Amino acid sequence: MIFPRHCKEVGFASTRPCGDKVYFLSRYLIHETPSGPEIREVVPDQNERGLMRTILGDRILAAAGVVTVHPLKVNIHDRATLVTLALESGTRCTIFTGHDEHATFVLDPDLSEFQKIHVYDVIPPMPSLSTAIRELEKSGLFGDLDVMFEHHLHDISVENADVHPCRAAGFSRTLDADRPMIGERISGCTTGEQLVRECYGEGFEMVDTCPVSMVREEPFIARCCRKEREGVKVYDGKLGAVVHWGASPAQIYQSVCALIRQLRGEP
Repeated sequence: MIFPRHCKEVGFASTRPCGDKVYFLSRYLIHETPSGPEIREVVPDQNERGLMRTILGDRILAAAGVVTVHPLKVNIHDRATLVTLALESGTRCTIFTGHDEHATFVLDPDLSEFQKIHVYDVIPPMPSLSTAIRELEKSGLFGDLDVMFEHHLHDISVENADVHPCRAAGFSRTLDADRPMIGERISGCTTGEQLVRECYGEGFEMVDTCPVSMVREEPFIARCCRKEREGVKVYDGKLGAVVHWGASPAQIYQSVCALIRQLRGEP
């Protein structure tokens, strides 16, 4: 797969105002032909000075017949999404235009070059970790990491519990508002179980709904209300990052970065 790391490497070659020279940062050119656009790779002379350089090498990477122009403007920093869109185009190469009019392309798209991270969260209410990651991904913040995410959402309402964790999820009876009765089935996490035992003693059936307990794949990221679990660690044999229940988008991004660094052996 060829997918330029930055749009500054991609130029347009519709005219030749400076003759057979290209901008010194250009590595690829989108060249319009009567049959449609083609992608060319160029080698500017690095020994020259000035903004425009002599071309030492030039070759066609994708001819007009195998190039598609994506019809909508996109966030060109959302790399995983662009590769997915390129795969859906049905051609070897897809050209994308950003909201700021910069352009890039994906040639021979291949999602296997992206590290998959599994996201574990629960509903209801809104899965805050999963939602934050989708929004961060859409913004392009993960672009330089070459990661993609697979989301696993567990619906705690299917547990047929008599009492659920909190009122925010809209359940009729919850631990933060109602007193459970002996023998009832209570859904919750380790903290919920601790609360029940401290306040009401024994005699309840507990159903574990902590996202960390649901991890089946690695690497992963999950949220948990136990602060001592935070960080990048191995949990039950699976490497992943755990963030606090109320983690901010910045903290979630930093946790993903820390996980990627450990996976790639980076400091």
